[in-house]
Amino acid sequence: MHLHRRTLLAAAGAAAALPLRPARAQAPTIRIGSLGDHSGPYRDNTGPTGVACARQAVQEFAAAHGLTVEVLVADVQNKPDLTAAICRQWFDEGGVDMVFDGAASSCALVINQIAREKNKVFLNTVSATTDLTGAQCSPNTVHWTYDTYMLAKSTGGAMVKAGGDTWFFISANYVFGQQLQKDTAGFVTAAGGRVLGAKSYPFPETTDFSGMMLEAKASGAKVLGLSNSGSDTVNCIKQAHEFGLHHTMKLAGLLMYSTDVHALGLDTAQGLLLSESYYWDLNERTRAFQARIQPKVTLWPNMGQAGDYAATLHYLKTVADMGPAAAKQDGAAVVARMKAMPTDDDCFGVGRIREDGRKLHPCYLLEAKAPSESRHAWDLLKLATTTPLEEAFRPLKDGGCALVRR
Repeated sequence: MHLHRRTLLAAAGAAAALPLRPARAQAPTIRIGSLGDHSGPYRDNTGPTGVACARQAVQEFAAAHGLTVEVLVADVQNKPDLTAAICRQWFDEGGVDMVFDGAASSCALVINQIAREKNKVFLNTVSATTDLTGAQCSPNTVHWTYDTYMLAKSTGGAMVKAGGDTWFFISANYVFGQQLQKDTAGFVTAAGGRVLGAKSYPFPETTDFSGMMLEAKASGAKVLGLSNSGSDTVNCIKQAHEFGLHHTMKLAGLLMYSTDVHALGLDTAQGLLLSESYYWDLNERTRAFQARIQPKVTLWPNMGQAGDYAATLHYLKTVADMGPAAAKQDGAAVVARMKAMPTDDDCFGVGRIREDGRKLHPCYLLEAKAPSESRHAWDLLKLATTTPLEEAFRPLKDGGCALVRR
């Protein structure tokens, strides 16, 4: 693999950030690292707020349980080659035990492979590909927050039930966008609907979607399915409004976050349906978490960033249960213990991790409020329906994961 000079400099910068002092023999330091997007289209939906959430978990748990934990951060720019370079350096030379976030799905699949090869832990919190619990499932990986099946079933299924039986897709041309389009189209056709057209675009280079908007409008479809995320989704919705598509089509952001709704503003976003597994105003526990993290962030956490908190917290509970020395020696054993222990945190409540590495919790279909319904800048969404944890994700028997007992 050939790496550009910028890639090598970024990897070297990540290495230079590592502390030089040796860990204490009697209580080895646990090192965890965020491999996320800090400068590209997913920055607001992963990035600094996600790191703050992981650090919140460390603050709340580590010292009280005798753990010394260091958090490293790298911007992988949604590039698989850069992701691989930093991940290998962290595992081989930096003493890193666990990485979280994952950035784009193409990057997450690279981390998944390297974590298995090096027997480390990967907690995927923001990448959506179901391959991580399917053909490429690993004893070293947990897929925490959401995936394309959950999003397609919740948002896509709701749109079809509401009469949106003809679709046109605009999709990012990498594994996440393609898989989200495929999964959603499957739910549409199974319900008797039809896909009238689709366009894919180069990611992350594309910012002008005008030609695709004109094709979508000309298709006569009732729903415009956006199989993308982050600033791409925001730009697509803004441009759809500029071309008047919202007058003749329903817009379906198939992976949207509360942070996207905030970026759009309720004047534009009102009425949009989206699916999240966390929202700050769901219940007393989510509101309590928001109160703790609010002084430390500018953007209020969405489900991916809440996943950084919850996954890190469960990992630290497992390390405390096993002992830091044992946890550092065997990443697969850590993940096995994580699966054996029930999950419970203020963001997702009570849940569990399946054999295939899929973390289970409910999924919430949310609707963007009208401006008149909102009490403040982050009062954005209201609950439409809830999918229970056992129904929200792809059935275990359908994934093809080699870890699942037949």
